Amino acid sequence: MRTSEINVALVGECMLELQGQAFGSMQQSFGGDTLNTAVYLARCGAADRIRCHYATGLGEDGLSSGMLARWAAAGIETDLVRRIPGRMPGLYMIEVDAQGERRFNYWRDSSAAKAYFDAGITALEQGLYRWDALYLSGISLAILPPAGRRRLFMLMQAMRERGAMVVFDNNYRPRLWRDAAEAQAAFNEAFELASIALVTADDHQLLLGLPTLAAGVAAALELAPPELVIKRGREATLVRAPDASGAAWQEAATEPVPKVVDTTAAGDSFAAGYLSRRLVGASALDAAHFGNRLAARVIQHRGALIAPELMADLLVPPQ
Repeated sequence: MRTSEINVALVGECMLELQGQAFGSMQQSFGGDTLNTAVYLARCGAADRIRCHYATGLGEDGLSSGMLARWAAAGIETDLVRRIPGRMPGLYMIEVDAQGERRFNYWRDSSAAKAYFDAGITALEQGLYRWDALYLSGISLAILPPAGRRRLFMLMQAMRERGAMVVFDNNYRPRLWRDAAEAQAAFNEAFELASIALVTADDHQLLLGLPTLAAGVAAALELAPPELVIKRGREATLVRAPDASGAAWQEAATEPVPKVVDTTAAGDSFAAGYLSRRLVGASALDAAHFGNRLAARVIQHRGALIAPELMADLLVPPQ
């Protein structure tokens, strides 16, 4: 167990979630890619004193207060959250039909997270020299206006220059972008600034408009970050890192599961598992193996955040 803390800042948006049938009963929760990663990283890194600080915007309403309390209960540090008067969290609704198929509807145009950088300086930027790692996703970029996105890029650059870990996860959701060209330009800059890129191959394929997954993988192999992880669904995860021995690329086999129940947060949990090991000095290959084990456990249960006891056996303290 470590005696010193490792502080990780994660930037993004967490939204209110309603799930059920239109004009019927609805179950209320919350969700977001970077928030999912923060929760899983806090669980995986607790023994090593990894502290996860979530940077986002919330309103001053009761729903925002409820989300904030639940994040803190899950082990998330909330010192980077901005409470913004007149704003509220974004909202999405999952409609489930008689066959169990899901359809998503979003209300996020005026969400508080979009206005996070609408301040002279944020606590995230003030803490530049405090963070051992910065984590953001393609969705983190998509929700920000151009000026906010530029501030985030400047933070990435400053942290990279001082040798901190700067991690970009390529979650790409076309509906969040004005067009593909805008998204490609933002992603290219993020890849250039990141020291670690976590790339879901089919998202990269979609971003570039490529005809096949193989073409998406081939394009991802040429990306700039010195440490690169390419996730290919059931196929082995590809890893390239400065600490790799032998071949430039190594493979981490995915974990077979008896039944896939829900793939929500598969990539988010992989990112958490991977970073929890890299932050304490494990090799990139070992970290990818652990990320795959955690993701395999998560997809066997319903919901983005599985109960802590369902993954407790994976968190055996290092010998």
